[in-house]
Amino acid sequence: MAEKEKLEMFCYQCSQTAHGTGCTVRGVCGKVPTVARLIDNLIFAAKGMCAYLYHLRELGYKDDEIDRYVERALYATFTNVNFDSDSLFELALEAGRMNLKTMQLLKKAHIERYGEPQPTKVNAGTVKGRGILVTGHSLKCLEELLKQTEREGINVYTHSEMLPAHGYPNLKKYKHLVGNLGKAWFDQKQLFSQYPVAILATSNCALLPKDDYRDRMFTTGPVRLPGVQHIEGYDYSAVIKRAKSLPELPDAPSETVLTTGFSKSAVLSLADKIKDLVKAGKIKKFLVVGGCDSPHKNAPYYREFVEKLPKDTVVLTLACGKYRFNDLNLGDIDGIPRLIDLGQCNDTIVAVEIAQALADAFGVSVNELPLSIVLSWMEQKAVAIFWTLLSLGLKNMYVGPILPAFFNDEIKNRIVETYDLHLITTADEDLKRILGK
Repeated sequence: MAEKEKLEMFCYQCSQTAHGTGCTVRGVCGKVPTVARLIDNLIFAAKGMCAYLYHLRELGYKDDEIDRYVERALYATFTNVNFDSDSLFELALEAGRMNLKTMQLLKKAHIERYGEPQPTKVNAGTVKGRGILVTGHSLKCLEELLKQTEREGINVYTHSEMLPAHGYPNLKKYKHLVGNLGKAWFDQKQLFSQYPVAILATSNCALLPKDDYRDRMFTTGPVRLPGVQHIEGYDYSAVIKRAKSLPELPDAPSETVLTTGFSKSAVLSLADKIKDLVKAGKIKKFLVVGGCDSPHKNAPYYREFVEKLPKDTVVLTLACGKYRFNDLNLGDIDGIPRLIDLGQCNDTIVAVEIAQALADAFGVSVNELPLSIVLSWMEQKAVAIFWTLLSLGLKNMYVGPILPAFFNDEIKNRIVETYDLHLITTADEDLKRILGK
């Protein structure tokens, strides 16, 4: 079979779309492929930012400037509004700046409500008793569940992006928050079948369920799954009742112990020591390795990359991309951990602020630090974060497992020429370039 022809664009948002099915070469309106793709990109970036805005509003926060931007950005994607690629590129960079502000506010909201995260070791096995497993991203949902289960004799476990909850003082104070099961979002069909617990999905990264656990799974917030009971608001009595009807889990601790909860303050409290170790040549390189994980065939690259790093490097990680390697024991450099988990995907803001603080300490720009960024991306939130990093002027980043399909050569070349962006190749080749060896 001949290779499927790649579409230059695809747009069917108005009645004059070609053949009544879609414009694939050039819009009937005159829209060229690069404009169509930049419009798609802007929609994806706005969607990603809106996920964080949702969680921000859950905690009682909002921001008029960000809301006004979202209105302008989405209006620019209407039919016969914006045909200018430069304007759409600038709107994408503005999306990055607004997403930066959104992440700053969400971090502020999390800290004000739950305290500043503290480095915390997390059990990756089970504790004897009945359980509820919480997946997604909503700390608010987890908090309400922990309150309601405090005297019910039920253990609560986190999954995937909920792992960083264990680092927040006002969440980890609940003794029945006992551990984290599984890894990134795409292991859930196997994981949820393996453990006979009630399951609560709080946000994106929920997969269509298998029949064997559908009747013990619940959704809340924005999530809806066919045949799964949805809970409006934060009354989780139905989840608790179902958990009590299920068998107990065994006491089966894991040999793997995960560490999370490295806040900006926790890392910067070590700034003077880090500076001395850099000057002494004991720390040669910092690497931010993380982002949204995916089951893509190229994704094992990230574990191999981290495994092959020399012992004079420090890895900062975040989001579910960390699960590719967060079970590794990388040790430390004179007491500085070589693997530092900063939190959820929205905690990219923590990595940005740490990088800026280190740059200030060394009297250089962030681009002049001995720092490399190696990103993985999956969906719209990662698109928003990508444009945040570009809006900050960060250069020489590596991204994978593939480039976004909505980037054509014109968009890709503009980003590469302006920001020196690289697509990942092999761990060995990229390490050679990054480390200069």
